[in-house]
Amino acid sequence: MGFFRRMPDLALERDCGGLVCGIDEVGRGPLAGPVVAAAVLLDLDHMPRALRRAIDDSKALTAEAREDCASALRGCAVIGIGAASVVEIDRINILRASLKAMARAVRALGVLPDAALVDGNVPPTLPCPVRTVIDGDAKSLSIAAASIVAKVTRDRAMRHLARRYPGYGWETNVGYATRAHYRALTALGATIHHRRSFAPVRIALAGGTLEPELPFLDAE
Repeated sequence: MGFFRRMPDLALERDCGGLVCGIDEVGRGPLAGPVVAAAVLLDLDHMPRALRRAIDDSKALTAEAREDCASALRGCAVIGIGAASVVEIDRINILRASLKAMARAVRALGVLPDAALVDGNVPPTLPCPVRTVIDGDAKSLSIAAASIVAKVTRDRAMRHLARRYPGYGWETNVGYATRAHYRALTALGATIHHRRSFAPVRIALAGGTLEPELPFLDAE
């Protein structure tokens, strides 16, 4: 008997009632780059059935499928994007920076939701009721849509930075801790986009040698 995984649906949105946005962030783990959040209000009356079936946790989709979904969502959703910079991440820590990015994403919607569904177990401070959902991007269609938009947005930003800072492999690892990224940190040092508060970056700046086998962080 094959393995069946339930796809994200609208049960949580219906349970909240009213205008409900899904919120997710991408980029807590990387050694470089901002953390990016998206808030998404789905317009179900204008959402193609094929898109609704295609939306899933961004990590379960190919890069091409994420790009296709993110493009299609522009025509049937209100989308807000928020980010927190490397400077903020190093100053207030990655969790607090992620929550700031989420709040900024909601403000960028230009619409005040009646409620927000947030992936994870720590709520950001928002001007509406918040419900946190562990593994929400695998359960809520709105959160899954937000995970896709956030991932596509951040990946594009890191690929753009890769052209200005060659050698770190950001065009493919988008800032995560791969072997190539470890080697580049040791050989080239850290850029202004590296997170000084993260252990591998601190080690590189101190002149230490990074061991790629050490699981500091896992790529997303």
